[in-house]
Parts: sequence; C-alpha cells; structure tokens
Amino acid sequence: MDTNDTAGQGAPADPGDAGDGSHAVPPVVSRRRSSPTIYDVAQAAGVAPSTVSRTFSRPGRVNAETAERIRTVAAELGYRTNPMARALATTHTNLLALVVPDITNPVYFEIINGVQDEAAEAGYTVLLVDSRESDKREREALERALPIVDGIVLGTSRMSDASIRMIAKQKPMVALNRAVREIPSVVPDNARGVRRALEHLGELGHDLVTYLAGPEASWADGMRWRGLREASLELSMHVRRIGPLAPTVAGGVAGAKAWWQAPTTGVIAYNDLVAIGFVRAVQGRGKRVPEDVSVVGYDNIFAADLVSPALTTVATPRRALGAAAVRNLVAQIKGAHPRGGPPVVVPVKLVERESTGPNLRA
Repeated sequence: MDTNDTAGQGAPADPGDAGDGSHAVPPVVSRRRSSPTIYDVAQAAGVAPSTVSRTFSRPGRVNAETAERIRTVAAELGYRTNPMARALATTHTNLLALVVPDITNPVYFEIINGVQDEAAEAGYTVLLVDSRESDKREREALERALPIVDGIVLGTSRMSDASIRMIAKQKPMVALNRAVREIPSVVPDNARGVRRALEHLGELGHDLVTYLAGPEASWADGMRWRGLREASLELSMHVRRIGPLAPTVAGGVAGAKAWWQAPTTGVIAYNDLVAIGFVRAVQGRGKRVPEDVSVVGYDNIFAADLVSPALTTVATPRRALGAAAVRNLVAQIKGAHPRGGPPVVVPVKLVERESTGPNLRA
C-alpha cells in the first residue's frame, strides 16, 4: 500500500483525538489573578493614578479625606505598595538603616524604639543592622544596604572617621553616640554625666576612683575618660583606668580581677552591664557593695534597678537620642543642608540607688 495514499494522511489531527478512538480532555489552564495595580485603585477611588502614588509616597501632599478614601479602597482591593518598585521610579524606598554594635545589649533597646517610632511617624521603615562590635562587619553591611536605603542612622559606630565620612558622601547620615567632623551627630552629655558620677562619689568621701573602661574603638569611652580626668583635677580627686574591656557583664568580671590588684573604694563603669559584672564578681569574693566599694554605672538600662543592690547610674535619654537622629536625617533626605558643626548634645542625669554609699574607711 502506498503510504502517501492513506486515507486522512496529511489532514490536521483532531485535537480531541488521542489516536485510539478515545478523546483526550484538554488541560485546564489555571489563570492566576493578577495583583491590583495603582490604576485599579485610582479607577475605584475616582482619582488620578498620580494621586494614589502621592498618597503612599508623600502623604502630606494629598487632602486628608481623599487620602483616607484611597487607603480604604486599596485595602479592599488588596493593593500593597512595593518599596523596591517605587524606588525604581522615584529613587526613594522609604527605608532607613539603623546600625548598632550589639543588638543584645539592653542599652540599644530604647534607641531602636525611638528610631522606629519617629521613622514610622515620618513614613519610613527601619532596616536594623547588628555589627557585633566589628568595624569590618559594619562597613560590609552598610555597603550592601546603601543601594536600598534613603539614609543611615549610625549608632555608636566602631568604624574610623574616614570610613564614616566616605559612606556619608553616598547617602544622608546622622551619627548617634559619636561625634564625627563634617557629619551631623547626636550625643549624650558624656562630660556632664561622668562629672556628676565623680561628684557623687566625692560627696560620699571616695577620693580614689577606678574607671572600668569600654571598648578601645568606642568614641564615648574616650569622651568619658577625658571628662573624668578633667573633673578629677577640678575636684581634687584621683582616678585611674582599667581596660579596655568588653561592654558586657563578662567585661565587668574581667575588670574586677584587675581591680583586686589595687582596690579603690569608688568605681565608675563604662556602662551598666560592666558595672553589674563587676558587682557580681566582687560580691562572689566576699566584698560588700556599697560598704566596701561604691559602684556607679552608665546608661540606666532596665536591669539597673533589678539587680542587688540596685545600681546608681547615669541616665541617658536613649529614646530621645534615636528620635532626634531620625528627625535630623529625614530633614536631610528632604533637602535640608546637613549641619556638620558641633553635635547636638542631649542632657543626662544621675540616678542614685543602693550601689553607692559613704566611704567607711575615710
């Protein structure tokens, strides 16, 4: 038989014919419903797409009643803004980076809250970076974050001034707990804080005081030590330094071991964690606080009044520090010229508790 003469040869196949007399069922094509777009929201709300865009990117430029109607319609439709997509068109992501050296350190809790609350009020979301006390890790994390954030709050940086200034040339920045030339900065009054601590110990009869220092790369540590030396001259007191120490409870324990070599009746610690570690260590070896040694911490973290004895400490307004940094940063993002002069200094105060008392040896 001539295969070219076969009946039906060359005719198009029946799409429902499986070749054996049966009929195949055509596959069901599942169509995923597309996400609502800005145009869908605009049509449903009866406004222009540009008005919808401004509602989410620049809420202050849209009538409050109109903006509320647009947000309601967007919620009903399931519309969600995409910061990354918006960035392609506007060069803004409404993201801010906050860098801290150790997220497990309680001193940063209120700073983070202050930054987040103020950022949310201004329409920004915060990207949190934990550098783990490493200048290298801090720099690498910032280099990755730079393309997607509008600005940076640099909290207690461990990087060099030169590295900080280089990054600040690429995105608006505010340094927190660190004064850097040419960079807007917000800092607590370190000199006033340690002076009050030293005055307090002096009033109790302690004229020999040990300072348990913080990390070598800490700008705040340098300022506190300098403030202590200047205050000691004016108050006719003597201070010595032990450290650098890790800004942790373990750092305080290490400081106590060195303190035992030449004990003093007064101690001022770089922060509350160091103070708590010191108190635990000396109590473990039979010393009484404050009868044998009076201890002052710094920062007034939530645990300061939970330990025994409750810790006398210098209170820093950490939430206010974070909020002030964000206000400054948002102003820069919106076009304000960065103020690189002297830092904004936030006042501190001494909180007296049970870890300090009269020098019984005087």
